[in-house]
Amino acid sequence: MRIETPFGPAWATVDGTGALKKFTFGRPEPDGADCPELARQLNEFFRGARRTFDLALAPEGTAFQKRVWDELVKIPFGETISYGELACRIGNPSSSRAVGHANSKNPIALIVPCHRVIGANGTLTGYAGGLELKDKLLTWERSFAQPRLFT
Repeated sequence: MRIETPFGPAWATVDGTGALKKFTFGRPEPDGADCPELARQLNEFFRGARRTFDLALAPEGTAFQKRVWDELVKIPFGETISYGELACRIGNPSSSRAVGHANSKNPIALIVPCHRVIGANGTLTGYAGGLELKDKLLTWERSFAQPRLFT
């Protein structure tokens, strides 16, 4: 399923139960069933009306990767953490490199927000969609996360 986003085309694959298996930017994925709920929630997200997703997810990966991905969805909208912090959050503080590798294998971009993980020194590191897209996503999220003051 192709979905247009403010950051270019994205591709989603859902399984027979409607659970999301893959979501990627730019790279065409095999067509799967349409998922109107995904399209609705993405539309709300990109309008700034949604900060988290409520979708059935079915990513394929190892138990360790799934543990990392489960923790990614807990990173608040507009915020970032380091790979080391992510390793601590899964209870394995010495596994920042393994966490980085698991992060790079995340098949459900944006919804499982691997773009919110950055280097310990605050630099952007690695992103399957490219660092330019990672920077754009973080900048966009931060612009909506900032409190709006009205006079």
